Amino acid sequence: MQADPRTEFMQAYAPCHEPFTRYCAALAYGRMDVQDLMQEVLMSAFQQFGSIRRKDQLLHYLVRAARNRAVNHWRRNRRQADLCENQLHRLKDRGATAEMLTDVGFLYTALDKLPAPLREALVLFEVSGLSMAEIAAIQGTNANAVKTRVSRARSSLRERLADRPEPARTALLNSLANLLP
Repeated sequence: MQADPRTEFMQAYAPCHEPFTRYCAALAYGRMDVQDLMQEVLMSAFQQFGSIRRKDQLLHYLVRAARNRAVNHWRRNRRQADLCENQLHRLKDRGATAEMLTDVGFLYTALDKLPAPLREALVLFEVSGLSMAEIAAIQGTNANAVKTRVSRARSSLRERLADRPEPARTALLNSLANLLP
């Protein structure tokens, strides 16, 4: 007896949910609706699930699909990133102060200036909590290259945030995962 496709998909998706949600939130922040991005990717993944060979690597498929959809969206809608009201409320609900919201704005501005592979590696590692090996599989490279990308991204962020007072800059860099939705 064959398992119900919805059940099989949900079982494969369950361990991916949290890192995928965090990745999409960071990827879409201020540029597009997170829920729309996730819904589009999940619908597509469900429809293609039967043709996905390595179901244990569903997260890799989801991240690549989200990245591709986001890039296509940005190409269609080239506009300056502003804080979405939804995300602003979400941060406020989590107890974010006005200073923290300002810091998030600085952080996203700095992240946007990073080259895409560095930004993606940093977000996947710091925000989504993926391992270097998982990121390497997603990015089609090796773990050492990912370590280098994360290190360079952190260094670049440090430089870009150099005008922030030292305690704020250090706190900002140390709390990427907590500040980003």
